[in-house]
Amino acid sequence: MSNMRLGLVGAGVIGQRHLLAIQKIPSVSIVGIADPSPLAVAVAAKFAVPLFEDTESLIDGEALDGLIVATPTESHYRSTITALNAGLAVLIEKPITATLAEAEEVIATSRNRGTQVLVGHHRRYYRFTEQAKEIIQSGAIGSLVCVSGQWNMRKHASYYEPDWRKRWKAGPVLTNLIHDFDLLRYLCGDIESVSAETSNVIQGFEKEDAAAIAMRFKAGSLGAFVLSDQSSSPWSWESGTGENRAVPASGENAFRFMGTEGSLEFPNLKVWRHQSLPYDWENMIEGEAVESKMTDAFVEQILHFSRVIQGLENPRTSAEDATMTLRSVLAVLKSARTGKRVHI
Repeated sequence: MSNMRLGLVGAGVIGQRHLLAIQKIPSVSIVGIADPSPLAVAVAAKFAVPLFEDTESLIDGEALDGLIVATPTESHYRSTITALNAGLAVLIEKPITATLAEAEEVIATSRNRGTQVLVGHHRRYYRFTEQAKEIIQSGAIGSLVCVSGQWNMRKHASYYEPDWRKRWKAGPVLTNLIHDFDLLRYLCGDIESVSAETSNVIQGFEKEDAAAIAMRFKAGSLGAFVLSDQSSSPWSWESGTGENRAVPASGENAFRFMGTEGSLEFPNLKVWRHQSLPYDWENMIEGEAVESKMTDAFVEQILHFSRVIQGLENPRTSAEDATMTLRSVLAVLKSARTGKRVHI
């Protein structure tokens, strides 16, 4: 296929990130944007793309090979189902949907229509993510015992001006932790159960502003994670990697994977090992940086999506896979609400 014609639903921050990525790929073009917001007019003009009122008019108005859904989470379901029923492959931003019932219907519709769904867990496309997976799963740090991680950043006040960002579906668990849990599942295997506490004492909105989570992986290792969108710190994926140009890079690692024979800091890879046998606290342990190259994960994701559309590859993050990540994250909110451990 000489030129892949994609439509984009949602011209907000993440939608524009896709537009910037696609500008770097000569074989792929955005040929239409669907977004009723007045702000979308300027975005469409900037990228010289026709603007449509909704998903249906975009699909009717342009010959598309696939559709990118980059709207707020609560709107994912409608646009995705519309596209699948029109026979289009869909790249849908994370989380796949806001509820498990919606996600299951997306899976069923995709199967019935024979159309592909790729979910935008873009962090899987980084080279250092693949390197971390190889280090952990190869036994280079021994058997994985436990994991710690955090996502702590204070979002700017204007971020919360839209009312939808004050509701639980836009809280940091569904918006931010979904990324981290997907990474943990990708690197360590499925999560078996979670126990969690959440709080909203800082802002007082419906959505949480902090969460603390204990988890057990099916393979037997344990994990702990804390996050907040109201805490000032250098410890988050974005500040650690410099992925988001709006967030100053700190270079600090947000994840640590501890094994019986060593440990790994991530995403800026650093492996810690004892310098002599036995591997215990009486022997010196030292860290060694692992060289890796920063790539544009959004570009890699679009290139993969184009190959999915052509039938050359299966989705790296399928609807079924992404639904397991959603199930794990929703278990955090359920545990916090009920005060009980939740088995996934």
